Amino acid sequence: MEVFKDYAYYYNAFYQDKDYASESRQIDILLKRYGSNIRKIINYGCGTGKHDIELCKLGYQCAGIDMSSLMINIAKANSRNEKFDINFAVADIREYEPAQKFDAVISLFHVMSYQNTNNDILAAFRTARKALNRGGIFMFDVWYGAGVLSDKPAVRVKEIQTDKHKLLRIARPVMHDKTNTVDVCYEVFIIDKETNETNIIRETHHMRYFFRPELEYYLKECGFELIDNLDCATLGTTSYDSWTSYFIARAI
Repeated sequence: MEVFKDYAYYYNAFYQDKDYASESRQIDILLKRYGSNIRKIINYGCGTGKHDIELCKLGYQCAGIDMSSLMINIAKANSRNEKFDINFAVADIREYEPAQKFDAVISLFHVMSYQNTNNDILAAFRTARKALNRGGIFMFDVWYGAGVLSDKPAVRVKEIQTDKHKLLRIARPVMHDKTNTVDVCYEVFIIDKETNETNIIRETHHMRYFFRPELEYYLKECGFELIDNLDCATLGTTSYDSWTSYFIARAI
């Protein structure tokens, strides 16, 4: 599942308009709404650590794991630059053995949708349960089936500029009805502004969309009680317009 590879170097560039501070305030609202005295958080699939840094600014003690060593190296550099002591480590969320307990496990930016099989999602949920004491909060977001099937994935093109490069990303989706998955096939063109030399990165990200009943069942099997699920954009009730949803569960 090391899906980012060279793409990790350009991850921050493509998501430079992503509002990590606002999203982290949203997480703060939900943790306070559904939890009690949450201070220690571990982030499953932390990427480059931007959410963790913003959550530290809000007073949380954070740790993060990610399968990509490139992402973790960037996360460590980002936290050093911001002067925060965040424990970032390379680990697979399906196999992680936490050395300590946390008040909350969070997993953002659809990391759980990268768990394509039933065994994958169950394994990730079990390690999250190991990281929590009874009553701890597990919060994650996924591609939400009702919205995905109502507004099916389409070809998308994004172009951005950095100091040295022009980056063009084309995402082509391929849907698989028998597995509730979507292959997002990326082509990233990296064009040197001085020489016009062009390099191309090709990667496929395999994404699964989920429905509430199946996630409720998987969570129960792994020692959780599903509390709620909400539209990621509005924090309101999900509908057929909800492409992504937060799921909030409590360890029992």
